[in-house]
Amino acid sequence: MILDGRNIKVDGYPNGFFIGPTVFDEVHPGMSIAKEEIFGPVVALIHVKNLDEGLKLIENSEYGNAACLYTTNGKTAREFKYRAVASMMGINLGIAAPMSFFPFGGAKGSFFETSKATERSVSVLTDTKVVIQRWT
Repeated sequence: MILDGRNIKVDGYPNGFFIGPTVFDEVHPGMSIAKEEIFGPVVALIHVKNLDEGLKLIENSEYGNAACLYTTNGKTAREFKYRAVASMMGINLGIAAPMSFFPFGGAKGSFFETSKATERSVSVLTDTKVVIQRWT
């Protein structure tokens, strides 16, 4: 753990229970933190040698909520966003967390569905992808 988000205190909420940003580095695919879908301000960094190794890692995961890539190469970024199976994708930013008006449905084990037959059912049951990119 390179950033510990435990024991966070928030002014004005002395009885609250909060978790601050938490970052784990040098995570390996077999570790629980790499295999589970963890929600909250927690990120597990998995270093890969190349794009194909990273895409294989994503492909082998049972979840597909989000995936992020750091690169200076536009071709690599484009290939990542088209080949990776995840609903929220970040390029050169830590967590791909779009605003609420973006489509979201999850992918693979992260998928959720609705039992209501509404106009939104079509979009919820459609495999969509949101890509947020930052280039400097």
